[in-house]
Amino acid sequence: MSESLDARAAELLKLLVERYIQDGEPVGSRTLSRLAGLGLSPATIRNVMADLDEMGFVASPHTSAGRVPTTRGYRYFVDALLAPEKLTDEEYGQIVDDLLPGDRSVPDLVQAASALLSRLTRMAGVVTVPRRNLAILRRIEFLPLSGSRVLAILVVNQQEVQNRVVHTDRAYGADELVRYANLLNEHFAGRDLVSLRSALARDAGETQARINVMLHDAAAMAERALRGGEQADYVVAGGPNLMAFEELADIRRLRGLFDALDRKRDLLSLFDQCLQSDGVQIFIGDESGYRVLDECSVVTAPYTVDGQVAGVLGVIGPTRMSYSRIIPLVQETARVLSEGLKGEA
Repeated sequence: MSESLDARAAELLKLLVERYIQDGEPVGSRTLSRLAGLGLSPATIRNVMADLDEMGFVASPHTSAGRVPTTRGYRYFVDALLAPEKLTDEEYGQIVDDLLPGDRSVPDLVQAASALLSRLTRMAGVVTVPRRNLAILRRIEFLPLSGSRVLAILVVNQQEVQNRVVHTDRAYGADELVRYANLLNEHFAGRDLVSLRSALARDAGETQARINVMLHDAAAMAERALRGGEQADYVVAGGPNLMAFEELADIRRLRGLFDALDRKRDLLSLFDQCLQSDGVQIFIGDESGYRVLDECSVVTAPYTVDGQVAGVLGVIGPTRMSYSRIIPLVQETARVLSEGLKGEA
């Protein structure tokens, strides 16, 4: 957080966020005056609200005299003011009952975790499939085939060889393909194929002014070779739950969100970012980098298999979600899923 608030402003922001999360209606100064118990007049509270508005923590909808939290306001609330709730015995019991039976297969456990998060939060639950044994790229080679086709030869892990046929925009000569392979091996050997695919997609998407043209073309070719070859996928449950939130009910917004959930690959890089994170990650509104999620928040946590990070699970919902409840639910679900997957993935 680049800017701190004094105790009075912080308390009023906390009350405003909590009330807005509860009711979904802009919060006025008189309401805050009743809630605060600080002996502050509505006029004093209005002055504080004006300051918070000027600093970008709250905003005033045109149709109301009250205020709502902005992304920045939510971020300050989550980082500095949040008090996570303790899970109820019923919630903890559901998590254990769904994820700890010893005779469940890995796909069943992933599906169960996704459905569990959706059921407990009434939002969308997302769980990536386990990637315990990530394939590590040792070397890549390209060989020209007839027409505009190239054979990509990937050596992964120790000596495992995978062959992929890539359809290209033009024919490539053998010498050119050798140079491409050398560039890729120099820059990317030793990376796991999941994060490598994301890195290649980013590099291939950069403008040629920012990246070496040859590496740009090589990255694009390698990304095509990896596309669809990885089982880097996730399971979504409860997408229709998002229709219940008024702020997400715009039909075009919902269509875009459902399309993104269905395509999966479009949001996969967001969850890939969390593979290396330590604990819960929270993306609020446009922090995710996906316009389709600008009115949503995503709360994620990595889960492990035998001490190694294997995947990520999380919840997608409106920015007006109950962070104090969602965060511990996601944390505990990740912990118990890790227990359930011991020796399974």
